[in-house]
Amino acid sequence: MPDPLETVVYRTPLTTRFRGLDARDGVLLRGEAGWGEFSPFWDYDDVESASWLRAAQEAAHQGWPDAVRDRVPVNVTVPAVGPDRARELVAASGGCRTAKVKVAQRGPDGALEPLGAEVARLEAVRDALGPGGRVRVDANGAWDVDEALRRLPALDRAAGGLEYVEQPCADVAGLAAVRRGQRGDAAVPVAADESIRRAADPLAVVRADAADVVVLKVQPLGGVRACLDLAEQVGLPVVVSSALESSVGIAAGVALAAALPELPYACGLATVNLFVADVADPPLVPVDGALPVVRPEPSAAALAATAPDDETDRRWRRRLDRVAGLVLAGGAR
Repeated sequence: MPDPLETVVYRTPLTTRFRGLDARDGVLLRGEAGWGEFSPFWDYDDVESASWLRAAQEAAHQGWPDAVRDRVPVNVTVPAVGPDRARELVAASGGCRTAKVKVAQRGPDGALEPLGAEVARLEAVRDALGPGGRVRVDANGAWDVDEALRRLPALDRAAGGLEYVEQPCADVAGLAAVRRGQRGDAAVPVAADESIRRAADPLAVVRADAADVVVLKVQPLGGVRACLDLAEQVGLPVVVSSALESSVGIAAGVALAAALPELPYACGLATVNLFVADVADPPLVPVDGALPVVRPEPSAAALAATAPDDETDRRWRRRLDRVAGLVLAGGAR
């Protein structure tokens, strides 16, 4: 890939603590085709970050495949917050009719959040969505099999029926055990996320019959085209989700969702609402529960509002140089 024409580092606080983060940052790359985003979380090493850079390079220098739809339905994401805040997030979601609710949060002592708190959050979300709303939960692999099987029935009732549970356990064997361990018609479908995007062999989920749905994220999986190829190999329904990116990164997820032949579920791409400020004006946020298939352009004013401190800027540029060298040398998976 050619060198980017321009690189810009951004940083913004989050409106609500999410995945242990109070802020989000990353690098924007401008190329002949437009802007791409490189924003692996800081717990990713350089080798694992290489796929994120390949996705940014694809966006900046190649562009994306043709779309088969011009709007992508999306869900609102509700972190581990109280019922009142959960209602506020749904109300401010831009008309989303589906919600993904975080569960299985653990405190500093390793103890799970009380089941009653999760139930209250789900009931609040269900009520805020109103009739016809859909609810799914995401455990981010934090349960063991027994915890998942104990908690899912109560969460399913609180939601008025769950669409699915995303990554209930950390490994493929755990996902398969949760699928097998549920009872008949009351079984909650299982979606695989981390077992796809952080796996050396994403197809292990399919061979183990461990999931009903797969969640694909463009940056961790190396780009829109790589995700389309993987979706074809997996052969299961696909939900496209974000890696908590700016509007530039979200646009890549929208491009993937727009290019998939089938899109049976709302996608988890409405996370720019969690940013205090965004790199684009207007930001890529839902209208009537959907995102348009567009490429947002960073503006000078928005980039100024998301400008990082000097140390964050240097840290990201050093990281970009390291990972780019790794990709160029062919030493990345």
